[in-house]
Amino acid sequence: MELNRNQWFFIGIVVVLLGIQFRMVKQYVLTPEATRFLAERTATESETTMLNFASDLGAGPQKVIQTPEWLGWCSVSVGSVFILHSLAMRRPG
Repeated sequence: MELNRNQWFFIGIVVVLLGIQFRMVKQYVLTPEATRFLAERTATESETTMLNFASDLGAGPQKVIQTPEWLGWCSVSVGSVFILHSLAMRRPG
């Protein structure tokens, strides 16, 4: 499937907005349910058992994800290239 001008422009806008969000937010705190979901799929069996035991005692641990500074700049740059590419294409129809 070939992408047309409008689709490239939309992808560029979304990637630029994600980059701006990555630049403005320093860290994301996951809910205990999301932390448990990730742990079940990435951790070893002993770590999963310990995480389930800890979550039964209370609210459970929350994973903190810190995005690197370069990720925001990279996303803004790539999104800008997509937008400029869409503007260089012919109009659909």
